[in-house]
Formats: sequence, C-alpha cells, structure tokens
Amino acid sequence: LAGDKDPQKLSRPSYGSISSPPSPGPQQVPPRRTYLSEKISIPDAEVGTFSLRKLWAFTGPGFLMSIAFLDPGNIESDLQAGAVAGFKLLWVLLWATVLGLLCQRLAARLGVVTGKDLGEVCHLYYPKVPRILLWLTIELAIVGSDMQEVIGTAIAFSLLSAGRIPLWGGVLITIVDTFFFLFLDNYGLRKLEAFFGFLITIMALTFGYEYVVARPAQGELLRGLFLPSCSGCGQQELLQAVGIVGAIIMPHNIYLHSALVKSREIDHTRRADIREANMYFLIEATIALFVSFLINLFVVAVFGQAFYHQTNQAAFNVCANSSLHDYAKIFPQNNLAVDVDIYQGGVILGCLFGPAALYIWAVGLLAAGQSSTMTGTYAGQFVMEGFLRLRWSRFARVLLTRSCAILPTVLVAVFRDLKDLSGLNDLLNVLQSLLFPFAVLPILTFTSMPALMQEFVNGLLSKAITSSIMALICAINLYFVVSYLPSLPHPAYFGLVAVVAAAYLGLTIYLVWTSCIAHGATFLAHSSHQRFLYGLPDEEQ
Repeated sequence: LAGDKDPQKLSRPSYGSISSPPSPGPQQVPPRRTYLSEKISIPDAEVGTFSLRKLWAFTGPGFLMSIAFLDPGNIESDLQAGAVAGFKLLWVLLWATVLGLLCQRLAARLGVVTGKDLGEVCHLYYPKVPRILLWLTIELAIVGSDMQEVIGTAIAFSLLSAGRIPLWGGVLITIVDTFFFLFLDNYGLRKLEAFFGFLITIMALTFGYEYVVARPAQGELLRGLFLPSCSGCGQQELLQAVGIVGAIIMPHNIYLHSALVKSREIDHTRRADIREANMYFLIEATIALFVSFLINLFVVAVFGQAFYHQTNQAAFNVCANSSLHDYAKIFPQNNLAVDVDIYQGGVILGCLFGPAALYIWAVGLLAAGQSSTMTGTYAGQFVMEGFLRLRWSRFARVLLTRSCAILPTVLVAVFRDLKDLSGLNDLLNVLQSLLFPFAVLPILTFTSMPALMQEFVNGLLSKAITSSIMALICAINLYFVVSYLPSLPHPAYFGLVAVVAAAYLGLTIYLVWTSCIAHGATFLAHSSHQRFLYGLPDEEQ
C-alpha cells in the first residue's frame, strides 16, 4: 500500500494528528473563507464533569450532519414505506438511524483525534488509483443527493403556487439557492448553525402537525417500531427497506461529519480534552439524530395511516369531494393501490385534512430541500479538498455540483412527467444504499488503526457490531440487485451492468482487504500492514 517508498524514510504520525501535507503552492490558493475559517472556543470547566455550557459550545456539527437524515429523498422514502407497508418497516427506520449514529460516532471521533477529516486521511493512506475511484463514488453520492434536493424543492414550489410554477420552473429556481447559500455563509459559523436549527424546527413543527391531524393508531405503530417483522412482504417492500437505509445513511454525510467537528478548538496534545470532545460530540449527535428520527417517524406514520391499502379510486373520491377537487385528476380511477410520491402525498393530505395541511406539508418539504442543499455543498467542498488537495472557491464548487444535479433533473421535468421524477427519486435512494460501503469501510478501517487512533481505537465490540451490520447491508444490496436484473428493459443492459458490477466489486474487495489489514487479521500481509500503519503512501508527501 505504501508503493515503492522506503518505510524507514516515512515518519510515523504523531499523537493526535497526521503529518500535514506541504503548503499549497501558487496554484492552490485557499479560498477566502470556509466553514472552518472560524473556530468556536470551548469554555473552561473542570475536566471530567458534565457542563451544559460545554455541550452548547459543541452543539452544531451534529445538527448540520442530521440534515442529511431529513432531505427530500428521506421524506419520499418515508411516505412510500408507509403507503406500501403501513407500520411494518418502522423498525427498519429505527435501526437504520441507530446504525447511522454508530457511523457518525466513528466519523466524529476520527476528526477529533487526528485533526483530519475522512477525505484527508484517505488521501494520505490510499494509493492513487483506488483513491480516485473512491472520490468518484462519493462525488456520485453527492450529486445524487443534490438531485433529490432539487426535485423536492421544485415540487414544494409547485404545491405552494397551486401548480402555477411548473416543475421545470421550480428546478430552475433552485439555482438561486447557490447565491443564497453564499450570502448566508458570510455571516459567521454560529449564525449559520442557528439557521440550520431553525429549518429543523420548521420540519419538526410541520410534519408534527400532520402527525397530530392524522392520528395514527398508536398500538400498531409501537408494534411496528419495536417488533422486527414484515409478514406478507415482497419485493416492493424490500425495495422500500433498501431505500430507507440508503436515504438515512448517506455516504457523503460520514465524510461531512468528520470535517465539521474540526470547527471546535480542541487541544490535541491533551488526551483528556480529546476524550471529553468525543463524549460531547456523541451526546450532541444522539440528540440530533433522535430529533431527525422523530420527524421521519411522523412521515411514515402519517402515510401508513392515511394511504396503506388505499386505492386510486378512493384517493380520487376523497379529492373530488373536497375543496381541492381540481387535484382529483392526478389519481386514475381504478382499484389499483395508490402509488404515492411527495407531490401526491401533499395533495391527499390537503384533501383529507384541509388545504392548510397541503401548504404546511409544502413548507416542510421546502425546508428539507433548502437545508440539505447547503450541507451537500459543504460535503462536496470537504471531499474535493480532502481527496484531491484541490481548493476551489465556494461559488465554483456550488455551481459545479448544482449544474450536475439540475441538468438531468430539468430534462426529466420537461420531457417526462411527475411520475418519472418520483421514480428517479426512488432510484437515487437505492443508489445511496449501494454506495454505502465506500464510506463505512474507510471509516471502520482508519478508526481501527492503533497507530492512528492510539487509545481511541475501536474496541472489539464496536468492530464486531459495525462489521456485522455492514455485511448485512451488503447482502441486502446484492439480493436487491440480483432480483432487479430480470426487469432490465433490454439484454444489452446486462453488459453495462456487468462492467459497473466488476468495478464496484473490485473497489469493495480492495477496501475490505485494507480493512482486514487494519484489524490485524491478515498475518501474511504483516509487512504491508506495517507500511500501511506507519507510512504515508502518497507520492506528494
């Protein structure tokens, strides 16, 4: 892994940090200002005692991270899981959130202990080819997530304008997000974090309102939440389960969180301070993800109550006899199960509970789209700087990512219909699940390296739990792909799938192999292990 470098000439990383790369040359002028340009100081308090003032100082990164658990892709996945399976998949949502917390805990710990984010550590330890492939997969995840945010925001504008703004118009309006984000980012770190907190509050209030008016059956809800089962489930329910995992645990979010924690001033020479920072970041992340779980729970429960086993004819009749009767035409008059999406979901809520429910739903959807757009932009910035040592201005970075997301989305919005836009959202959720190993395997590898993490290295129980869940998710993904192959529209697609699958499996196997070396599981690779732990393989170091 260290290439042809002499390991004797490579310095071992000192405690609490990795050897820094050379200063950027004239071609790599750092941007004038970034999220990490401002550091939040931690108030003095006796080490080892819990302090609310200290918790407040550490609060922020976890809530920015939790936005990825609440983006429009999550909302779509939640409502479809409720409509397709009722309350049967609530336990999947619960345990996906728990798994997300475990992964985010590792990400925060890596950033706190090393002073580097996950992208930077990948740059230092992986050879060039797998490093570039890994970067491309994460960029693909970021663009996919950004497409979901564009779709959600466009649908929110359409609902708020009563259809006066077409979907393609809503997609183009999202270009303004770029300038709004750049404007907001100039007003300081704490103000930005407060704005994200405001958006999360809007989502909690709006989706909580829908939960109150829908009044889901609490007994069935609790059984679905705490009793893992799915009687009578088929491939459609499996697709929703995979979509929940992919929507909850976004790969780029792990890279993001490892960078966000660097915004706090931590003395990396004092182990007590590092241990304390890990504790406070874990508490904050737990609170943030509990809030995001409740919001996701609200959505699944509302649509599990209102849509489960409902037909298109029933939805048509409800809307035709309401004040929103003009929307009834979006539901075909047949007895097939209603195929709900975030647009139809808002409409049927308005038909059932009054127009206010429709507009409140749209406001919550807009808040989800706007907040996740900003966190996706930060994730793209940190990933590009970490993997490539390429520092673009924020404007250039936002413009590139948003262009990649808007172009295919606006083409679908113009030349296809809302159903295709919703179907694209579903596929993007599954894409996030398929790319999941490319974030979890690196974070599990590096946090299991004693030479890097010192006393904060993963324990045996943590390794076993994370590795087992990781293997389970990979098995579910494999089953889903094999089940989906017969539905390909043309045999020629099998060749393309085979090429992509070969690259996917090759990179996954490589990451698993390096993870085994980090865990000390491969005795025959002892020499490579030592060079991996103590060397910086990049030719630029």
